[in-house]
Amino acid sequence: MSSFYEIIELINGDVALARADDENSEPLVTIRFSSESLAFLGEEKFNVAKAMIEAGMDAAGDIADQQAEAMLEDLTETQSEAEKLMLH
Repeated sequence: MSSFYEIIELINGDVALARADDENSEPLVTIRFSSESLAFLGEEKFNVAKAMIEAGMDAAGDIADQQAEAMLEDLTETQSEAEKLMLH
């Protein structure tokens, strides 16, 4: 089952990424802009927060890909070592 996510504004003004289907769960990511940043960004804070969240998700995807590749390499090495030990 896949989840849907939404970018929301919390009561304190922070921007958060939350599961759309579970109002009681803790946000996955919370972004707090300084007063100076808010004065500069205004309502564009949501676009900036969205870009930050997308960049974070891309980075997390890259990390997951690297971990999967490393696991595959380890598995391949283990299989090669096992084949060397087999008597034919």
